[in-house]
Amino acid sequence: MNDSNLPAVSVAEVQRLISGELSLRARLGYVTLLLFALAMTAVVASLWLTEPRLPARTQIAFAVMVGIGLSWTTYATWVLTRRRVLLAGHQVIAARMAVAFTTIFVLGSLALGLWSAVGRPAYAAAAFAGVMLVVAVAMLVSSRRRFDDLMHRRRALERELSHQA
Repeated sequence: MNDSNLPAVSVAEVQRLISGELSLRARLGYVTLLLFALAMTAVVASLWLTEPRLPARTQIAFAVMVGIGLSWTTYATWVLTRRRVLLAGHQVIAARMAVAFTTIFVLGSLALGLWSAVGRPAYAAAAFAGVMLVVAVAMLVSSRRRFDDLMHRRRALERELSHQA
């Protein structure tokens, strides 16, 4: 990106942009994520806690799902409490989480297929999870590029503002 392509902005405009808050649409999206993550976590935790005789692999799967749900809950709460416009940074974090959790899904499905009598359904789940993993990695690459581009623009604006002062 060429610094000369950057639009001329005033210090007041930059400060207004920096101090901005999440849009209503973004807040509603994060509230929705928070509610779904809480609901999923509550349902899985309830099943896990009320069925003490579950097989060990099911208990492990429930523990992992509760951990994932709590992670998304924490993420949504963090974004909502910060209320600052850092969507590129938020997207990088969410994409990293998606890659990590989808990788767990792929590995868990493959392990289930290899070491249990489940067989084909587990491999089908692993194939589906593999497609999801490709999408998650693409989202991570895209969000990382966007974040890097915005950071480059920020540094260019900071240099320009320091020369104006």
